[in-house]
Amino acid sequence: MNYIKLLNAAFEKFYFDDRLNPTHISLYMALFQEWNSSRFADEFYVNRRDLMMASKIGSKSTYHRCVTELDSWNYLFYFPSNNPYKGSNTNLTIKSRNKCIYIMVIASN
Repeated sequence: MNYIKLLNAAFEKFYFDDRLNPTHISLYMALFQEWNSSRFADEFYVNRRDLMMASKIGSKSTYHRCVTELDSWNYLFYFPSNNPYKGSNTNLTIKSRNKCIYIMVIASN
């Protein structure tokens, strides 16, 4: 996958969406970077605490608000888990490729 094309597609979508604030973009970019680090794997695992640190989100409530809003706005598909050992499933969508990426977000306290 071409990193620059995917990144440009994401920024183009951000540009036209007035609902987003810097926290949404920061979280999305942290997920995007983790996806890049995994060599654009179809499925990979990340730790919620690490995502919060990378995106500079200080509270779990802000993290959950942003991830659920990004879900409702079709930037990603978020399937929360009630099992703290299993982790939540998040699909990052890149509309230019019509492909969903499965990201397992491990919730840690």
